[in-house]
Amino acid sequence: MLAALMVAAYSADKINVASFSTIDTEIVQQVGDDRVEVAALVKPGVDPHEYEPTPADLRRVNDAQLILTSGKHMENYLNKLQEATGGKADLLKVGDHFSSLKMKSGEGENGTDKSGMIEDPHWWHSVTNVKQATKIIRDELIKLDPADKTNFEKNANAYLAKLDALDDWIKRKVAELPRDKRKLVTSHDAFQYFARDYGFKIEAIEGVNTETEASNRHVSELIDDIKKKGVKAIFLESTLNPKVTTQITRETGVKIGGTLYADGLGPGEASTYEGMMKHNVSTIVDSLK
Repeated sequence: MLAALMVAAYSADKINVASFSTIDTEIVQQVGDDRVEVAALVKPGVDPHEYEPTPADLRRVNDAQLILTSGKHMENYLNKLQEATGGKADLLKVGDHFSSLKMKSGEGENGTDKSGMIEDPHWWHSVTNVKQATKIIRDELIKLDPADKTNFEKNANAYLAKLDALDDWIKRKVAELPRDKRKLVTSHDAFQYFARDYGFKIEAIEGVNTETEASNRHVSELIDDIKKKGVKAIFLESTLNPKVTTQITRETGVKIGGTLYADGLGPGEASTYEGMMKHNVSTIVDSLK
């Protein structure tokens, strides 16, 4: 009975976290370890552009001390989250804490500025950004539970070492591909941070989110560009209109290089950040070589 009471007290001392990002979920689990209780409300394979919290999700948020979101205008339901907690939980928009790349937005998208540009919310395709996110989440956990600072720092350092090793692996893998072949044509515009870090030029069939469909004019220009630049493969996601895919492959002769995980973690081998990045990089490099 005493042992049961001690376990209950230990569990009660955990930091309750509600996470709306698969990347944030992995980071907080790695850094917090057994000192956090994480409700992962956006699951691997769920499109975060289209996700809306359910009443059950909001009840989970009500118990949270820390709410993690991707930030950079990825989530359009932040008011609901704050209302669900009555403002008592810390809301951490992780991506807002480091610099953004900009891109053309679709009509009516959140965060669009006067020039029609929007922050690219897909910051996790840069390992450097994920390392920064790890430090941001570490510091937030320390703020909520200073007594466990040593553990949080130790766990964060171990995860950062894994990210360093992953970054080294990506650089070696990408080096297999000559710079003039690093042309990346993807379903929607989600890989700018990856392209910046590893020397790719990128074209997207659709816009910043999966709800922005490609116009006939854009597809026509893209087909001309693929022919002109000798692109060997294009990379898809399950959300892309198959008619567009058929048109592009028919008119250019370009092959389908494979499916990439653009909006967060996926199933199977892509269920961890390392697995997702290795899948994406291997798919891109092996198809373009």
